[in-house]
Amino acid sequence: MTVKAKKFLGQHFLNDESIAEKIADTLSLKGYKQVLEIGPGMGVLTKYILKKPVIAHVIEIDPESVEYLQANFLNLTSRIIKKDVLKFDFTEAFGSDSFAIIGNFPYNISSQILFKCLEFRNQIPQIMGMFQKEVAIRVAQAPGSKEYGIISVLLQTFYQITYCFTVDEHVFIPPPKVKSGVIRCVRNDRNALPCNEKLYFQVVKLAFNQRRKTLRNSLKSITNGMDLPQKFTGERPERLSVDDFVELTQFLSS
Repeated sequence: MTVKAKKFLGQHFLNDESIAEKIADTLSLKGYKQVLEIGPGMGVLTKYILKKPVIAHVIEIDPESVEYLQANFLNLTSRIIKKDVLKFDFTEAFGSDSFAIIGNFPYNISSQILFKCLEFRNQIPQIMGMFQKEVAIRVAQAPGSKEYGIISVLLQTFYQITYCFTVDEHVFIPPPKVKSGVIRCVRNDRNALPCNEKLYFQVVKLAFNQRRKTLRNSLKSITNGMDLPQKFTGERPERLSVDDFVELTQFLSS
């Protein structure tokens, strides 16, 4: 039995064992004893995760893939979660325990997966994933470039991001039209922001939603007529680091 990749689910099955093993080997195994793989498909990555000294879980929305996994990974059957990851409450499987996230993420929801991980960041010490290359670059990008954006700032607020390697199209079935990139996100020591977190997220999103404007103009709706500090007035959002956005939010909270 094989599983047919479904375009509407964004499925592109990895077909290179060496890359699957390389991705699994990037798990640090520090700070967690459980791993959740998102979108395992036919389990090419799963088999290497199962060799690690962790308790592996998988979450899969595709009934055909679930059937395949149940037939071919008998020792995993009780830990196959047949749900949509974006609608799944991680505490149902893990309670308050820590767990890592890994996967060849469906391109069409990869950013949404990262934002969901942010909600559970205090339980997720590591995220290891394969994304469309441009998304992987954006997440890992430093301030000062056009790729740096909302997802860069918000992920880097709580994680140390490393771009690990690029994966060519031909190692997937069916081949995507773009290259892929693998990134590692390791939780940093920022447990709580020294500013209003809800406002911080709002400031970052507002700033980048009008990224061609200076901060003085893009943040008008929340400055209430206040002048921004001189260092921010004429700047555009891609020039600001995480610490800069924290400082700006602190000012706006005062």
